[in-house]
Amino acid sequence: MLGFGPLAFASPWLLLALLALPVLWFLLRVTPPSPRRQFFPAVRLLMGLRTPEETPARTPWWLLLLRLLIAALVILALARPILNPTAPWGGEGPLVLVVDDGWSAALDWDARQEAANALVDQAERRERAVLLLTTAPARSGRAQEPQVAALQDAEAVRRQLRTLSPKPWAVDRQRVVEALQDTRLPGPAQVYWLADGLDAPGTTAMLQRLRRLGAVTMLRGAADEAPKLLLPPENEGAEMLVRAARVPADFSETVTLRAVDAEGYAVASTDLTFEPGSAEARQPLDLPLELRNRIDRLRLEREQGAGAVVLLDERWRRRPVGLVTVSAGAGSQPLLDELYYLERALDPFTEIYRGSLEQLLERRPAVMILADSRPGSPSEAASLREWVEDGGLLLHFAGPRLLDTPDSSLLPVELRDGSRTLGGALAWDRPAGLGAFPAEGPLSGLAVPDDVVVRRQVLAEPALDLAEKTWARLEDGTPLITAERWEAGWSVLVHTTANAEWSNLALSGLFVELLQRVVALSEGVETDGEEALPPLRLLDGFGRLVRPSPGVQSLPADSEVVPGPAHPPGLYGSALSRRALNLAEAVPALEPLPEVIGDVAMAPYRAEREQSLMPWLLTAALLLALLDQFLGLALRGLLPGRPHRRLGRLGRRPRRGAGAAGLVCALAITGLVMADTARAQDGSAGTDESYAFAALEETRLAYVVTGQTDIDEMSRAGLLGLSQMLTRRTTIEPGEPMGVRPGRDELAFFPLVYWPITASQGGLDQAGQDALNRFLEHGGTLLIDLLRPDALRDVMGGTNSRLQQTTDGLGIPPLQPLPPDHVLTRAFYLIQEFPGRYSGAGLWVEETDERRHDGVATVILGAGDWASAWAVDARGRPMAAVVPGGERQREIAYRFGINLVMYALTGNYKADQVHVPYILERLGQ
Repeated sequence: MLGFGPLAFASPWLLLALLALPVLWFLLRVTPPSPRRQFFPAVRLLMGLRTPEETPARTPWWLLLLRLLIAALVILALARPILNPTAPWGGEGPLVLVVDDGWSAALDWDARQEAANALVDQAERRERAVLLLTTAPARSGRAQEPQVAALQDAEAVRRQLRTLSPKPWAVDRQRVVEALQDTRLPGPAQVYWLADGLDAPGTTAMLQRLRRLGAVTMLRGAADEAPKLLLPPENEGAEMLVRAARVPADFSETVTLRAVDAEGYAVASTDLTFEPGSAEARQPLDLPLELRNRIDRLRLEREQGAGAVVLLDERWRRRPVGLVTVSAGAGSQPLLDELYYLERALDPFTEIYRGSLEQLLERRPAVMILADSRPGSPSEAASLREWVEDGGLLLHFAGPRLLDTPDSSLLPVELRDGSRTLGGALAWDRPAGLGAFPAEGPLSGLAVPDDVVVRRQVLAEPALDLAEKTWARLEDGTPLITAERWEAGWSVLVHTTANAEWSNLALSGLFVELLQRVVALSEGVETDGEEALPPLRLLDGFGRLVRPSPGVQSLPADSEVVPGPAHPPGLYGSALSRRALNLAEAVPALEPLPEVIGDVAMAPYRAEREQSLMPWLLTAALLLALLDQFLGLALRGLLPGRPHRRLGRLGRRPRRGAGAAGLVCALAITGLVMADTARAQDGSAGTDESYAFAALEETRLAYVVTGQTDIDEMSRAGLLGLSQMLTRRTTIEPGEPMGVRPGRDELAFFPLVYWPITASQGGLDQAGQDALNRFLEHGGTLLIDLLRPDALRDVMGGTNSRLQQTTDGLGIPPLQPLPPDHVLTRAFYLIQEFPGRYSGAGLWVEETDERRHDGVATVILGAGDWASAWAVDARGRPMAAVVPGGERQREIAYRFGINLVMYALTGNYKADQVHVPYILERLGQ
């Protein structure tokens, strides 16, 4: 490689062909052989006459120079010039690429792939083999297969890089050492380690092994771009404490956490602030019970990867529990009150309601607790039974009043008359302790304290199924807790009191654990320790929920599992019984890699990349060759008209400066064509065939180019975000949006054109007015956005001249406020508000009838700044805040955008549904 500062040539030996240009100059000057002369006497009469047209005897010097320029461009292109070349490494050995592809690589995965491809391109130019190794274990189904270290050609590695993606578990760099154990390379290699910036097991051993292969260079991101890890939340009373971890740093940082429900809608959001020097941020999330129980997952905004997502299951739900009060005077003696201990044991993890049985049945709690009480009437008993069969859990506690009412219709077992007293002055038995919990019951695994004793209990009648209904026993085998399944619900009985009168169970920590298990059971959480949980939905490397692959194993319910290839993070079980497995359970702490590691060189990912100039030079040579053909035809007189006469004179007796003028014109034409090509590649619309092909190959949305960079970039990003949402939620898969200039670009290719009106925007020329009028006349949809709510109010008040000046000359029809039954309110979603970045501005549409465009409005006017609400950056993150409704408002803005595109594509299809009965009636006649 031959370098000249920021320019280098990958094949410099081809530049020797430039020495042949002088020879080519003389070859191009060679004229054809003279024609054979045949004398004819009559020709003497024509001798001495001056012909009006003469063909030059030699090729014009400016045309020779043009052809030499074409040859020079081709030679330079074949020499493969490179702008900003990377310094080549020495030696003859191969390139070794080690890629960290664990969960923490998702944040800068695009930069990682770009750097890897640049290194492979450099190896390909030097005809060197490449060895690609990854540090994360293989995906499920192949976890036990060792990594094979084999040299490959650059194209094979490039294909492998295209299929590589981050994995939702941690890296294990020891596997690189195992893969290189028996590897022998033909010479000293150049090793590049694409690191994620985090320390992990096997790092030291991997670096020692890589140093034996050759010089090691580590590519890493900036310190302030280290990935964050979202930790599972903690329950603190009525609040949920959300947590996040980062690499310890000496600066403060704030991240936004969003709580999302199962449908993907935002429930709440909050900011987590890392103080300088801290590695963890905490913030309580106080929500009403109904909203909190809707949360399906937590996610960090502006972060990617499985580490930025925490899935929630029933362990984080706060269940509503109803405590049935017996009398208004309950609680006057709290230590004797049956509900005193229950309320304090349930408060940290449930929402407690107290009231009469009738009042609680109206609230439909998940659990109903009767502490030594019974329904007051048969109708209440029937309603309570129906509530249990619908899925409720009824928890009874025994007591003196239960002994006085022998009716067992709401109990899981039949009770014997009287009670059993253990201990006391007139009893031979001592208070009994608790026995071990049955392994097959929902209380299995709870530790049995030695100091818990029962002094009195109610007894169950012996029955064949009594053992199956028993969840807990005393040490002598007497049932203490029994339960029975009633259709979708449960009836549970604790055979002692809820206070300290018959037992000290209510004074122990076991009492809280028992209630937690029972309350969790109210929502169908399976606790059987023998049944494995199949994978339901899993997280991929970018933190998205996807379907499980066939090789994923079921999750054992009776053991702690670390997320990995066999058990990726995600949801396991069934729709009614789920268990969340989160990545944070396998990542104890985030430790950064050292800033300096021995003789390892450091380089950033976001360095200036190489750019090949070969396509540009070949394009320029091709365009100049076409110009040469045109000029050649003109010189030969083969073009229509008579330009060859002037060219003939120019060749015979060139005027001063005429050759330079011809060359300047040729270069100017080439420059204009190349500039237009570059503009088309940058995403702007053009006027050539490539513009038409690009607009027609996919459905695309368009925006009017205003000339203000910030407005145009926001319009492009907004329509890009809306296009991505359309692809995600509908069957429409639009391509990237295109910018259009009315009058220069054809608008008929686009179903919807977004036009932001800015304060400094001038009016359209006559060509632009004609183009927009044709677009509207043929049924195109134009969304005019004034960007600020006050601007729309000025328009409606007749004081906004900006809109009048900009739209002067356009045939905009009369507008009206959007009717509540308009098709736009139900084209895809049912909505009645249309916010963008701002809300409350209103929406105006064309007054339509069935005779014009089949009743479809072509002009829609508003001032919500919708593009800013839709806009996303390269990582899919929102670019602008929405006020005052936050993320909920952004969701409604997306729904309006989807309705708008559906309306532009399908017209009044939804409105036609109301006419179906009349159409069918006419067809019947």
